[in-house]
Amino acid sequence: MAKQKTVLFACGTGIATSTVVAHAVEDAMKERGIRFNSRQCKTTEVAGQIDDVDLVITTAQLPKDLGKPVITTLAFLTGIGKADALDKIEAALRG
Repeated sequence: MAKQKTVLFACGTGIATSTVVAHAVEDAMKERGIRFNSRQCKTTEVAGQIDDVDLVITTAQLPKDLGKPVITTLAFLTGIGKADALDKIEAALRG
């Protein structure tokens, strides 16, 4: 059985926005048959927490070249581009 992947959700405070996004992504991925471990942090903490994660999903800009896939999106807050964002997340988690 494959190791369950870990997704790090990051926003400015590591509380409100990342919680909304994390719940939306978890629910959508469950419908697609994908389960993963989830963590949240502030955007300023990402570099220190990235070593053991497989994907970072953020609502804010992060430094380039973190060495892991990063998806930056506001789709879960605005609804615009949500399906596309979910497809990218699914591809990253299945890859």
